[in-house]
Amino acid sequence: MLKLKNIFKKFSANEAGAVTVDWVVLTAAVVGLSAVVGSTVSSAITTKGTAINTSMNGAPAGN
Repeated sequence: MLKLKNIFKKFSANEAGAVTVDWVVLTAAVVGLSAVVGSTVSSAITTKGTAINTSMNGAPAGN
């Protein structure tokens, strides 16, 4: 029982994988945020592009 307790104590004190987990979580958050921002910007660009296209189609050609 004492040996098992020592193994558990060493395992719980080991922080070797903690940095990797932190980076995985951070990277997932950045990717998720980028997707949300990209979706928002894409929608706004499409709206503005449509407005410009409509405006240009109604404009007279040439001088």
